[in-house]
Amino acid sequence: MRHVDVLVVGAGPAGSATAIHLARSGASVLLADRATFPRDKACGGGVTGRALRQVPCDITPVVERVVDTFELRLNHTRSFRRTSTAPLILMTQRRRLDAFLAEQAVTAGARFQDGARVENIVIGEVGVSATVGGDTITADVLVGADGANGTVAKAAGLDAGIERGVALEGNVPWAVLDEERYATTAVVEVGAPAGGYGWLFPKGDHANLGVGGWATEGPRLRDHLARLAHAYSVDPDAITGLRGHRLPMRRIGASTPASRRVILVGDAAGLVDPLSGDGMYEAFVSARLAAEAIVAGAPESYPAALADALDHHAGASWTAKQALDRHPAVCFWAARSPGVFGVVAGLLRGDVGHPDEARGLARPPLRLISRVARRR
Repeated sequence: MRHVDVLVVGAGPAGSATAIHLARSGASVLLADRATFPRDKACGGGVTGRALRQVPCDITPVVERVVDTFELRLNHTRSFRRTSTAPLILMTQRRRLDAFLAEQAVTAGARFQDGARVENIVIGEVGVSATVGGDTITADVLVGADGANGTVAKAAGLDAGIERGVALEGNVPWAVLDEERYATTAVVEVGAPAGGYGWLFPKGDHANLGVGGWATEGPRLRDHLARLAHAYSVDPDAITGLRGHRLPMRRIGASTPASRRVILVGDAAGLVDPLSGDGMYEAFVSARLAAEAIVAGAPESYPAALADALDHHAGASWTAKQALDRHPAVCFWAARSPGVFGVVAGLLRGDVGHPDEARGLARPPLRLISRVARRR
């Protein structure tokens, strides 16, 4: 039997970032993941400028593309493009990013054990115990970073209040796409699926093509993806590495991400942005706040800190998601209105904290989105 201060289950961005912060603070940390690294993970692989400000290390070595152009399309027909004067999104692959972050956790002083299932979790008054790769580990605090389908939240009784969407994605070689056109462009296609969108994101030697929406869209995702592929003159059979995944979205105030001995971060806490389906920013913010609460000896302070950091922005995302779901054409019109891209770019870069900060010509169309969200 071995004891550590903190056992972190799951070595995605949230888990590894938590381990980095804790190890740098002097805590003894075991970071465990059931997969053997490097491993693929279903994800668009974009790190916005906003998220980059929260990453605890330089990720330049695993960046494959820098996106400065945004293209919005409506129902595979109308579209418009806007370019920012500064980078908006850094594109990577989770296979590379996650392995790199786990390495950084080890460099910081954490122990990383991959290919190790975490089972037999027992949560007590004075600590937790679990079997990690066959060995019994005890810890003062357990961090659940094991994603949308993780076991830590279930073991701790913290898995309520999370709504789940679904997504399906794959990769397309540049040989069948116009690399020059899309090399620095993130394309978002609204209008379908319900509760989401389609996308094309550039990577090093390929583009990532995917669709996501409400959980009820699951049976239709293959058809949505095929339609999206045809819109780019791509044979759906050319899409490789198809992967489906769940999108856990926390309803504000509907879930508790911590108990006395357990803290949830990232997807395990349902911290996927309901509008974008991206969880990188939330993963890194929750990692930092979780580590701060643990180091301070006050895990119970984490839920309030998390709500203070994320709820205001999440509320705006839920509103915009509702408007987009009900009236995509109106949202498309609003997005192409003068001044709006400046706000969107500011949100992506992290220069703008909330749509309420919009000024000038951008304010009326953004207010319209709020009104549309309330209209049946």
